[in-house]
Amino acid sequence: MARREKPKQTKARTDNPLRIIGGKFRRSILKYSGDPATRPMKDRVREAVFNLLGKAIEGTVAIDLFAGTGAIGLEALSRGADCAVFFERSHATARVLQENITSLAVDDVSQVVVADTLLWFRRHQLEAAGLDPTGASFADGEAQPRLTMDKPWCAFFSPPWSLFTSHAEEMLWLVESFVSFAPRGSLIVVEADENFDVVTLPRHGEWDVRQYLPAVVAIWE
Repeated sequence: MARREKPKQTKARTDNPLRIIGGKFRRSILKYSGDPATRPMKDRVREAVFNLLGKAIEGTVAIDLFAGTGAIGLEALSRGADCAVFFERSHATARVLQENITSLAVDDVSQVVVADTLLWFRRHQLEAAGLDPTGASFADGEAQPRLTMDKPWCAFFSPPWSLFTSHAEEMLWLVESFVSFAPRGSLIVVEADENFDVVTLPRHGEWDVRQYLPAVVAIWE
């Protein structure tokens, strides 16, 4: 009798867990479902970005605009950011994000905004909104957070790369808004793929552009 082959099993992300790379939470494991719709920035890219930012991250308000698991904003907190605000449109993913925040005991300096990032900022003028991280979480339509202007921001644009094509005008409008209204000394990090034309960025000559193919990272101060 021929032997019946066992069905092949797809390996889960747990074989290579998502971790904080540096700082006081280094090597802490973050919860991640493995859903490809939630695309954490690759470890090597995240490490390179934070090496480039260096000590400039310290004392900032980290704003993780397309948060997913929260790996970027939590990495920023690990490396010295004062507080962090996370925007995530999926309620299910936001619950995982909140679990990661709680696991690192940073609830008091973290805020989760459950909303579509582009729609949220269209409704709330950036220069007047103010984000004031209080540890509270907000669903779209609830009382909204405020953006504090008394310390520099470090804003991370690391969305699904397709947004730079499907919502190009809105994405560039949001980047330009941050460039225009962020407090002095702020940092903006954009991660896209190699199909994104960095020349379209506002003040394109002022960006430090690095390639970690297929990712392309641009940093502005």
